[in-house]
Amino acid sequence: MAVSISVVLLLLILAVIFMRNCALKISHALVCVLLGFFLAGSSMAPTIHSGLTATAELVSGLQP
Repeated sequence: MAVSISVVLLLLILAVIFMRNCALKISHALVCVLLGFFLAGSSMAPTIHSGLTATAELVSGLQP
């Protein structure tokens, strides 16, 4: 599990750097995809899923 968290953090840092440089290339997109796969397999996945679900419910409940 420690290796998985380390890989997730490394990929997250790389994705943030690539997005800040506004130079998202194919290789950078691959890093983002790998980050998603590693996040989905980590222990943080249920927390991320519940956070996204709560945010979606909040946004769908807003009245214009």
